[in-house]
Amino acid sequence: MPDPAELLHTVFGFPEFRPGQAEIVEAVLAGQNTLAIMPTGGGKSLCFQLPALCREGVTVVVSPLIALMRDQVRALRAAGVEAGALTSGNTEEETEAVFQALDDGRLKLLYLAPERLASAATTQMLRRIRTSLIAVDEAHCVSQWGHDFRPDYLRIGALRRTLNVPLAAFTATADEETRAEIVTRLFDGEAPAIFLRGFDRPNLRLAFAVKDTPRQQILSFAAARKGQSGIVYTATRARTETLSAALAEAGHSSCHYHGGMDAEDRRRVEVRFQQEDGLIVVATIAFGMGIDKPDIRWVAHADLPKSVEGYYQEIGRAGRDGAPADTLTLYGPDDIRLRRSQIDESPAPPERRAADHARLNALLGLAEAASCRRQVLLGYFGEQSEPCGNCDLCEAPALLFDATDAVRKALSAILRTGEWFGAGHLIDILTGNSTAKVRERGHDQLPTFAVGRDLSKATWGGVFRQMMGRDLVRPDPDRHGALRMTDAARPILRGEAQITLRQDTLRTKPERAEAKAMVADEDAPLLAALKARRRALAEAAGVPAYIVFPDRTLIEMAERRPQTLDQMAQITGVGAKKLESFGAEFLSVITGAAPVPLHPQRMRLAGREAGEVFDRLCETQLRLARGEDGTGKPLSCSQSELRKIAEARPSTLSELDRVGCLGPQKIDRFGAAFLQVLDDVR
Repeated sequence: MPDPAELLHTVFGFPEFRPGQAEIVEAVLAGQNTLAIMPTGGGKSLCFQLPALCREGVTVVVSPLIALMRDQVRALRAAGVEAGALTSGNTEEETEAVFQALDDGRLKLLYLAPERLASAATTQMLRRIRTSLIAVDEAHCVSQWGHDFRPDYLRIGALRRTLNVPLAAFTATADEETRAEIVTRLFDGEAPAIFLRGFDRPNLRLAFAVKDTPRQQILSFAAARKGQSGIVYTATRARTETLSAALAEAGHSSCHYHGGMDAEDRRRVEVRFQQEDGLIVVATIAFGMGIDKPDIRWVAHADLPKSVEGYYQEIGRAGRDGAPADTLTLYGPDDIRLRRSQIDESPAPPERRAADHARLNALLGLAEAASCRRQVLLGYFGEQSEPCGNCDLCEAPALLFDATDAVRKALSAILRTGEWFGAGHLIDILTGNSTAKVRERGHDQLPTFAVGRDLSKATWGGVFRQMMGRDLVRPDPDRHGALRMTDAARPILRGEAQITLRQDTLRTKPERAEAKAMVADEDAPLLAALKARRRALAEAAGVPAYIVFPDRTLIEMAERRPQTLDQMAQITGVGAKKLESFGAEFLSVITGAAPVPLHPQRMRLAGREAGEVFDRLCETQLRLARGEDGTGKPLSCSQSELRKIAEARPSTLSELDRVGCLGPQKIDRFGAAFLQVLDDVR
């Protein structure tokens, strides 16, 4: 069986596993049923792609979105791996090529849309091609009450039983409830080897801001990151179009994306986003799950997401290359009312609606956090951490105040008006604003009228928003969104509990506008030149730029400035196939001259210690080509023989003969000298 660590370097160009990957690869290679929960961008795909290359037979990968499958197949082929996909988006020629590769026994990874599992012919085909492993990407799609439920994922467990092969399931977003559902539905309740590899994405900067002028807030955030690829998520289709137009008017390259668009229009946006540098897509949450673009530099939410899981998955589309990326989430009382009403009006049973309210409460707790956001976020997933230093609250801690008295006054106003009014009217009562509506209803005669004059109207707005965020009050859909008190508020009203709130965030300085530079100033011109060469190569091949190399690889090239193909092979992300395809192109940008070409056998050893051994063997062979005295009959070994010797490093003449198939004459001429070279490098 091939060594996965060796393939990690030679095929994918990575010098070592990321934390947690090696153990998962080992379990999958051993044929164990496996469930791995890893952060987006943490290298999930590699944990089934590497075992697929090491195992006999075909690994079948079930993945939810066509765009995601196309991206992964393209990236694998660019790395020299035989992979294919069978989806409804295939042309006849593409499908024919996949089946031919399967019949020839060449294909190692076959990507399948879950909808294909409904066909009995699919099961027969998977038996025929000697399927040896099932990998399930985005395994949380099996959760019936999850935000990404796909009914056809429920067929995967039966497929595993039918084929009697191990199954490896992967996801980035699965709380304890979802993990239990995955185990039940995919593994028949029998616990697989479970790897919980943490949810932290330390390269993502986390920030929330209360909506003030939301359009301008998004425009300012984007302006500081002009020329960088980004996604803006909105709650409505109409808003994607208006905000995209505003960004375009401000000079950005932008487009919109939502489920109401024609399939061809959506596909056009996906292709543009994959292939264009610096494009901003304004979208509903449908966008991005199928995009494997590693160099998205920022994600902004113009509206509050639906849950912590949704938020985590959506911001996780930024910075998948490990380089710094920024996130910003805007929220306000209207968002809270919208999300509460969506839950209350859903057809789900009462216990599910209660669970959804609890999930929304967790998200609002993150939005209204008083200290490090990353601690709150990771705490939701059951992890503890130190303050991160890479969120808005670590950079500018929140100012807090004892809000017990203010909250009790607000609750009193709600109850004394019969829980029939929203925050605006209640704030008028508390601040003593005698509007016509207040007078008509006699609310200027209430004991609570003007008892809150010590706080400004904006401050009261912050109090009510945070009360909704803490689930002390909820908008009642049967009363046109009027606020009603929840049981959680009763201890405060009765004086049995106290509450601390943030001084309203509208008073704080604007959210940080500047974006971090990707490289030092002296390396920026070279990085720009490398990106230009990448763009030209990608356009010529008709593939996204990151299929050639992601930003992180180009950044490392700009910083380390390799001078030879051996040094280029040491750059993260430069595997053997990409070195062969693109190494000379990028080296010429760095050095200003075309590199000395390497023999194909030597190229296979580029960047490895065996390459230096090969060079010394070549020098030795050249010196002894006519014997020690230079008068003998010319004799030489082939480049293939020398490569095998450099890789195997035999220690005796008999081993040397066996590895290189040299024969008596070559052993006599070169044997002792070759062994001396090999001994010197041990």
